Amino acid sequence: MDMSDVSTTRLSSRHSLALPNLLTYARIAAVPVVVACIYWESILEGPLWLRWVALGVFIVAGVTDFFDGYLARAWAQQSDFGQMLDPIADKLLVASCLLILSADDTIKGWSLWAAVVILCREILVSGLREYLAGLRVSVPVTHLAKWKTAVQLVAIGFLLAGDAGNAVMPFRIGPGLVTLVGLVLLWISAVLTLYTGWDYFRAGLHHLMKD
Repeated sequence: MDMSDVSTTRLSSRHSLALPNLLTYARIAAVPVVVACIYWESILEGPLWLRWVALGVFIVAGVTDFFDGYLARAWAQQSDFGQMLDPIADKLLVASCLLILSADDTIKGWSLWAAVVILCREILVSGLREYLAGLRVSVPVTHLAKWKTAVQLVAIGFLLAGDAGNAVMPFRIGPGLVTLVGLVLLWISAVLTLYTGWDYFRAGLHHLMKD
């Protein structure tokens, strides 16, 4: 084996075990924990406090989403592997939460369309990113897209709290105040998702027509 190959392998291994990537791994590991807690509480009729556990794990996972990118830039530990894994971890977390919340009827009726819009956009953007990466074209993340992500995570947080959060409210409105806030934020996130998704679609369409 060429010495340069050995050095590249060691460097790649070092990057994969860097703290920013470890935080990303933790976010992926949080997915089955959150899903299991909601499944146990709702589907298997477990204790209500499991929703608080799910919310706590989700919040920690959301915080790692900020720190993995921040530390990678601050410590010059950015890598192709990390840039590939980070959006995958985000999408796994969001998609899994939306699916389990739909399964336990927290998201139901017309609100299912908001979840469908968000999931479809994530799949479309993933495909476009892969296509544009092959063309060596990058589409920078806009400030609005960051706000969309923030609203989306807050919405899911409220919905994960669900009945546990509603139970501590002094009064009840419709499905419950906490759930209602989560659903409203989910719709706001869906609208922002459509708008920001258009940027990726337009960039992909532009380069596709050029080809």
